[in-house]
Amino acid sequence: MKGVKFFISLIVTVTLIWALNRSWDFGNPIPPLGKFLDPFHGFWANAEPPIVYDHEINIPGLKDKVSVTYDSLLIPHIFAANDDDLYRVMGYVTAQHRLWQMEFQTHAAAGRISEIIGDKALDFDRHQRRIGMVFGAENSIRAHNNDSIMRNMNTQYREGVNAYIESLSYSDYPVEYKLLDYKPELWDDLKMGLLLKNMSNTLNIGENDFELTNALHLFGKETLDILYPDWEGVGDPIVDNPGGWKFNPITLDSVPLALPDELIHIEPTTKVVKGVGSNNWAVSGIKTATGSPILSNDPHLSLSMPSIWFAAHMQSPHVNVMGVTFTGSPVIILGFNDSISWGATNAQRDLVDWYKIKFKDDTHNEYLSDGNWIPTKKVVEKFVIKGKAPFYDTVIYTRQGPVVYDKSFHGESEKNNYAFRWIAHDESMELKTFYLLNRAKNYKDYMAALEYFSGPAQNFAFAATDGDIAMRIQGKYPVRRKDEGKFVLDGTKTSTEWQAYIPNDQNIKTKNPQRGFVSSANQYPVDLTYPYYIHSNSYEAYRNRRINQQLSQMHDITPADMMKLQNDNYNLQAAESLPFMLASLDSSALTTAEQEIFKLLKSWDFVNSPESIAATYYEVWYNGLYRNIWDEMTSSTVALSLPSDFVTIQLMKTDSALSFYDVQSTPEKEDLPTLIQQNFVKGIDRLDVWKTENKNEPQWALFKNTLVGHLLKLEPFSYHVKNGGHASAINATTGTHGPSWRMVASMEKTGVKVWGVYPGGQSGNPGSRFYNNLLDPWAQGKYFRLKFPHSEKETSPYRYYTTTFNSTSR
Repeated sequence: MKGVKFFISLIVTVTLIWALNRSWDFGNPIPPLGKFLDPFHGFWANAEPPIVYDHEINIPGLKDKVSVTYDSLLIPHIFAANDDDLYRVMGYVTAQHRLWQMEFQTHAAAGRISEIIGDKALDFDRHQRRIGMVFGAENSIRAHNNDSIMRNMNTQYREGVNAYIESLSYSDYPVEYKLLDYKPELWDDLKMGLLLKNMSNTLNIGENDFELTNALHLFGKETLDILYPDWEGVGDPIVDNPGGWKFNPITLDSVPLALPDELIHIEPTTKVVKGVGSNNWAVSGIKTATGSPILSNDPHLSLSMPSIWFAAHMQSPHVNVMGVTFTGSPVIILGFNDSISWGATNAQRDLVDWYKIKFKDDTHNEYLSDGNWIPTKKVVEKFVIKGKAPFYDTVIYTRQGPVVYDKSFHGESEKNNYAFRWIAHDESMELKTFYLLNRAKNYKDYMAALEYFSGPAQNFAFAATDGDIAMRIQGKYPVRRKDEGKFVLDGTKTSTEWQAYIPNDQNIKTKNPQRGFVSSANQYPVDLTYPYYIHSNSYEAYRNRRINQQLSQMHDITPADMMKLQNDNYNLQAAESLPFMLASLDSSALTTAEQEIFKLLKSWDFVNSPESIAATYYEVWYNGLYRNIWDEMTSSTVALSLPSDFVTIQLMKTDSALSFYDVQSTPEKEDLPTLIQQNFVKGIDRLDVWKTENKNEPQWALFKNTLVGHLLKLEPFSYHVKNGGHASAINATTGTHGPSWRMVASMEKTGVKVWGVYPGGQSGNPGSRFYNNLLDPWAQGKYFRLKFPHSEKETSPYRYYTTTFNSTSR
């Protein structure tokens, strides 16, 4: 009997050990609880000690000692005796604090998330492979590796990352690896390329070719040009230089392209989020209190934990630079050195085209091009799926690019096949631009650095201690005929392909303009005398005008003034639309409660402050009205784009007979005053429900409910913040997007002074106090003076701890 009991106990014990040391998935993945809860090696090991002491680390390949001093914000100040050691230690340090984020974002770019979380990510992964993310990354790395300086820099960085990875045991893994039960793999060149393509995917993939092709068929060209104009008629381009473009532009034949006449029954899998944008500006010393230029930059991206950015100071005998970088990049992306500062915003330009492909037969082995049948290239993509057998997908490449949508992927009801031409597929050398900017001394160096930058296209603001300010809109732009690229193109003719690119010296730029400042906020880039055709799926119409209005009026500007301007919550969209909406109401038909809201809105100052209740009522009212006007688009059986807010408001003011005011789902024929009245009442009713559900007044910060969410959507590692802002305000904070980095740099000859902040913290470890320590200051509009020492000795007043790196053999 004892033997039976022992045997049963043994079986139970073995079963328990087996069960607790493997992961399970019952709809949501569960980590191996035995390992995860192990007090010595599980997630408890990720709690960081309250005090960190000076220590030494030995890593292979160093030529000399490297000192890394951390300040009170956990920003590393890296002091190296040579560039090779600088980049090697930069790789180690970045991985030390952000390894999981580095790898997860490159897995996402490569379409490998199914390996981590299972087949629920397969559709996402297939999309990433089919749009050519890996294809573009391979081309980018090939270009970088053909440059000896870039190849060596990337090698040093890669070896530093891998030195850290190879030092890890399970207990050292970031907590996300333990939660998802997988381990890090070594860093390689492809991951570097994927990091670059990931940003192109975020910033330069915006287009609405399918949607505009459908709109052309449904509404006709005349109406389409009204709803989706190339230029919306709003002023303040980034560079206003009427008649000043003194060069001979490249011209193509003037034969108009044949416009398509078809409906495309494909719902694109991803679209750029409305309201995503950025601000930058540089003011000349003639407008500042010190007589020195001031540069400001706040790129607006998805708000996430860990933060998109990692701040660092890098010094060797050849470079002394500080700012922020993407985790996985060896260079500072946005920042400053002793002589210059630079910042970037997204340059809105159409850099994507879709081509309708005609295959010879169902084998898809050949496609038609200028009357000839051309062989396709077929790439079999293998998807490793956690807990399941691999999945294989054949992606067909034509000369235009990969065929994304076909009968096997989101094209089930569509007979046609569409190839994807994207500028990010081309060879590029983005990192060399930043390598050179990190070392730049003046305007000439800044211009030389940008010669290597092809994408994602950016508006680069510049300021220098010698007094120069500048703006250059840099990217690789195809030369286009009018309307080219707005609609699906005929893939059977090479004449529809990109024939030439705008030369770099003909890209839009300005230096030391008479008004005393340069600025950009994703608006239309240039005056209408610029000789090249320009088109994008969207341009910003409000932030840029508010910035320029304020800068034009300001004098004796201080860094504090620039910080205040970056946090400006004035809603110009509301200022230009709400008075019209209120005047269109029949106030005599309102109830007593509705009259109170009417008065509240009439007295509003158009500032989306955190505590504003009027801001919430306006937002709900306008959004309901906007959706009602464009219900033809939202209820369509094919994909259609919604016109911009600016176009919508202009049409409301100027076209009282617009046919779109009639709501399709009702038997009545509505007009604009009816819609305005109905949505005013409906908006109040919606907020009455919100107040009941939330047991609170609808203050803007509570209603907007900005979430800085963990990349895995893990609530315990995510944070809700209370702040102001609006997509149309300079402080363009929405529920999920906003200023991902704020920097103000005073370029004084006696020494540059720079302030910065971002939503999150330097550490990627949720168990660290440096994981979210910058979040509240960011939400409150506060900044930190960035320490920029010229020697390790200068760090002593604010030194948190120092890591000394020494060389060792493997």
